[in-house]
Amino acid sequence: MAITAALVKDLRERTGAGMMDCKRALTETNGDMEGAIDLMRTSGAAKAAKKSGRVAAEGLVKVNISDDNKTATILEVNSETDFVTKGDDFINFVNTLGELALKTKPADIEEFLTQALDNGDSLDKAREDIVAKVGENVSIRRVKTVTVDSGVIGAYKHGERIAVLAVLEGGDETLAKDIAMHVAATRPECVTEDQLDTALLEREKAIFVEQARESGKPENIIEKMIGGRMKKFVNEVTLYGQAFVKDPDTTVSALVKASNAEVVSFIRYEVGEGIERKEENFADEVAAQMKG
Repeated sequence: MAITAALVKDLRERTGAGMMDCKRALTETNGDMEGAIDLMRTSGAAKAAKKSGRVAAEGLVKVNISDDNKTATILEVNSETDFVTKGDDFINFVNTLGELALKTKPADIEEFLTQALDNGDSLDKAREDIVAKVGENVSIRRVKTVTVDSGVIGAYKHGERIAVLAVLEGGDETLAKDIAMHVAATRPECVTEDQLDTALLEREKAIFVEQARESGKPENIIEKMIGGRMKKFVNEVTLYGQAFVKDPDTTVSALVKASNAEVVSFIRYEVGEGIERKEENFADEVAAQMKG
């Protein structure tokens, strides 16, 4: 029986096991779904699969930079509890993945998960091994690579929970790191206003319009109110519009312009963001640290 991608996907959804393990089990059972599940229950994959349904919202972020400072990778690996992140097994696993990411320069997590470790193990196999060691679900969640020719990469980590890569054209590594630290503290949506999602702008404007009309003021005044509020909103969510955390009297735009530089892009990872978990405002910690 042909082992189709749809069949592998179905088995992954039912077991939570890795793609290669699912394909291997289906191949050995000639496409028999129930037989493949039973086979996986007798292997290490079964242990990982049993835990795969648990929420992994803790974890570590990892940044690796090449010796010539022209390439950097940023990675997030999740576990179920903060306790596991402090153990050598999990830390070594994350460090190994960080080194592999820098070596292979994946564009995204899908490409990264096709790579293999130096010992030949797939990342599915490596993940299952760490699950067996730590007794918790572990997820290799996301990874990105940035590469520059003439630009500058700035990296910043706040503890083990927030990591940022900032790419500048012009300027120097000190400025690039300052920008990365600022992004860690303020969570901007993007660099400039023209990069903002139109849907986000329209949603905010609709809220402001409703609030303004409830004031009972004339339409011409309402238009001015909306314009002012939208400008304030844009400055709050764009990197260039924000006041620089180290010097609130200066905007980030003015800061980089003074150095004849330009922020090309940034990537910000915070452990567990977007996953249902206990909220903790680590960005406030970064801002307080920078001001102090």
